[in-house]
Amino acid sequence: MSLGHVYVPRAGDKHPVAAPIKSNRKTQLRIWWNEIDRVLLVLVLLLMAIGMIAVAAASPASARRLSTAGEKLSDLHFYWLHLQWQLAGFVVMLGVSTLPRDLARRAAVIGAVAMFGALLLVPLVGPEVNGARRWLDLGIRFQPSEFLKPALIVTLAWILSWRVRDPSLPVIGLTGAIIALVSLLMMLQPNLGDTLLFGGVWFVLVLLSGMKWQKIALAGAAGVGALIMAYLFYDNARHRIDTFLFGQGTFDQVGLAERTLEAGGWTGAGLWLGVRKLSLPEAHTDYIFSVIGEEFGLLVCGVIVVLYLAIVLRVLYRLIEEEDLFKILAASGLASLIGGQAFINILVNLQLFPSKGMTLPLVSYGGSSTLAVCGMVGLLLALTRRNPYLTRERFDWLAALEQNAPRTGDQR
Repeated sequence: MSLGHVYVPRAGDKHPVAAPIKSNRKTQLRIWWNEIDRVLLVLVLLLMAIGMIAVAAASPASARRLSTAGEKLSDLHFYWLHLQWQLAGFVVMLGVSTLPRDLARRAAVIGAVAMFGALLLVPLVGPEVNGARRWLDLGIRFQPSEFLKPALIVTLAWILSWRVRDPSLPVIGLTGAIIALVSLLMMLQPNLGDTLLFGGVWFVLVLLSGMKWQKIALAGAAGVGALIMAYLFYDNARHRIDTFLFGQGTFDQVGLAERTLEAGGWTGAGLWLGVRKLSLPEAHTDYIFSVIGEEFGLLVCGVIVVLYLAIVLRVLYRLIEEEDLFKILAASGLASLIGGQAFINILVNLQLFPSKGMTLPLVSYGGSSTLAVCGMVGLLLALTRRNPYLTRERFDWLAALEQNAPRTGDQR
């Protein structure tokens, strides 16, 4: 938002004139601070602070596992790296949160196109790590799907919001085709976890956009059918599901994570006093929730769950009086993305869901993935900004769709 000339009435003036007040950085920051959802920002910062402590607890386990005879990593190797990435991510988050709605939407659309192009390159030139090709190395190694998540969700929300102007547009089919294409590219990596996440958030968006119940049932049946086909013909999915159902014995990763989580009891063993974490693979990323359980206890794990739930509920509360369908869909989709990824990661650590190789957002260690998650939160903060001095009427987009729906004999 920029300020140009503002009317400043003076005592005795019959006709107020425009007083030239130049917009400066201080004024813009004051406007941003008044409009941003400070409760949501505090909840996010609390999770980042917990993540900083959690990575400090998990860093020794991962550093010792990855040390070699030629190179010994210090116990706090990943902790110091995580602090640097968190600082960079915090700057990105605040920068993105200052964007106006239209500029945030354009940036997301451009980012989605760019990351989709990068996703096409991953199976061709991406380095293979642990049997998967999910990364590109362009001077810095990054995972295009991490940056694609928020950008694509905002883009899909924008497309679905076209229904308000013309309900006859086949936007649900168009977004479904986009998700199907992205899912195909994700399965080639293979990356089943993010494929399921994309599909789940798309389903939330089409529900909120006014999808008929008949089509909802059809989409649900199609999703179940896709999972069955994946189990029958997709080795990665079959292996993960079989491992979840039947296990791999004492040293199964998910089983180790569950036992590590339970080892700390209600209050935990204490910082750096955990023992079971030393046998965990990816203790600082995929299984950091189990490390938190062992060293800080199940009570702290419960606090983390409550914080994620509070973030989702806060966003939904913020949208109650929102009158822009695009904002409603985009913010709800981003909140679903954060909550869904956290939900899947926690269930994996509890051995209630097949292993997905998915991090705990804002808590797990990450390089470029930390930047991607912070950018996603920045978009969420930008989209939920609101002038506190304006009153709004609740926007009924379903009524708007019915009002704009073609009538019998209408030639549109």
